[in-house]
Amino acid sequence: MRRDAKLLVRGGRVVDPASGFDDHADVAIADGRIVGVGGRADGFAPDRVLDARGLVVCPGLVDLAARLREPGQEHAHMLESEMAAAVAGGVTSLVCLPDTEPVLDEPGLVEVLKFRAGSLHLARLFPLGALTRGLAGEALTEMTELTDAGCVGFSHADADIRDTLVLHRALQYAATFGYRVWLRPNDAWLGKGVAAKGPLATRMGLAGVPVIAETIALATIFELLRDTGARVHLCRLSSAAGVELVRRARAEGLPVTCDVSVNQLHLTDVDIGYFDAAMRLVPPLRQQRDRDAIRAALADGTIDALVSDHTPVDEDAKTLPFAEAEPGATGLELLLSLALHWGAAAKVPLLDTLARVTARPAAIAGGSAGVDVAAGLGRLCEGGIADVCVFDPEASWVVRRDALRSQGKHTPFAGYELPGRVRWTIVDGRLAYEAADAATPC
Repeated sequence: MRRDAKLLVRGGRVVDPASGFDDHADVAIADGRIVGVGGRADGFAPDRVLDARGLVVCPGLVDLAARLREPGQEHAHMLESEMAAAVAGGVTSLVCLPDTEPVLDEPGLVEVLKFRAGSLHLARLFPLGALTRGLAGEALTEMTELTDAGCVGFSHADADIRDTLVLHRALQYAATFGYRVWLRPNDAWLGKGVAAKGPLATRMGLAGVPVIAETIALATIFELLRDTGARVHLCRLSSAAGVELVRRARAEGLPVTCDVSVNQLHLTDVDIGYFDAAMRLVPPLRQQRDRDAIRAALADGTIDALVSDHTPVDEDAKTLPFAEAEPGATGLELLLSLALHWGAAAKVPLLDTLARVTARPAAIAGGSAGVDVAAGLGRLCEGGIADVCVFDPEASWVVRRDALRSQGKHTPFAGYELPGRVRWTIVDGRLAYEAADAATPC
């Protein structure tokens, strides 16, 4: 569908966490913008009407952690399949990590990636640049040039920065220009295992990652923040102790935001079962007390955002003994449903549940390439960008590997029955996804 086509999303329950709006209304779209919520502009004549009665209309989801395997796997058309998976899950904006092949440490690589993603007319792509060249933890990248090329921040993905002096200098530089640094807290020496340290890992003979691998890294990061004043986003927390340290840091006023993966929100180390490689994840699944603390922290706002941690892994890399299998799981198509599943279990209102995958991550990712929270990223507002997700909250679906659009078919949630089915996804005013059973008259 053309960007200049006029759409009317009629009669749905419009939920906009950014403004607190939650009521039945029409949403009118023209020229890639929302031109009316609850009312239509004078003379508005839609080219197509989407009947959203009985459905929820919300901002397109914003995912802060997705690996798309490009650059590096262009021959497999990974970008096309993963972006298609994103819009099928209602995700209209996603942040991709820099641990590609080659690493996103040169402006030219970032520009090519953004151009290819833009030409697909699917989800918006916000790359993170590498914090150091080649993610080697030694020489800093040219952050200013990478920002000009379209990076929204800088990350070291899951690669370790062993030299604290390098991290200190990176944070000093980032603070000078107001860049946000994205870090997953993990001690380079303590965090080398494949499962969470505990009775289960010991019984199964798996190398364990202790909680202190996360808390020591957090303590170091917080000390560096006190010295530099840099803004840091903490990626994929995994422990109750880590959550408590973040809570204290925020109470102190440190400029910290954080997220958690759908995997840590719903699963524990017990789910590894008999060495199920689908549960081979980074960070590793921890005990129930950690999961409970994460759920509570997401509900009370200590944790800002819920992410898919989408990491497509091919069959050969997963069909190995647990300790040798490549970590990662597909998640883009599951993010909305797993958020709804958590919200229902935790008795969190729909408005607040959706905030964790729309407005709050948008505030973290925003501010790049002319598309920011002021322009309506992660919200539904008149004059804002028309990124919209329409889903059926009463419909459920069973996760089947062969039905996933992502080339990564491995997920810990295979066989789960989950709530919420996406009917339409609109990106920049275009209909980017339409469920097979969602056709409506023009």
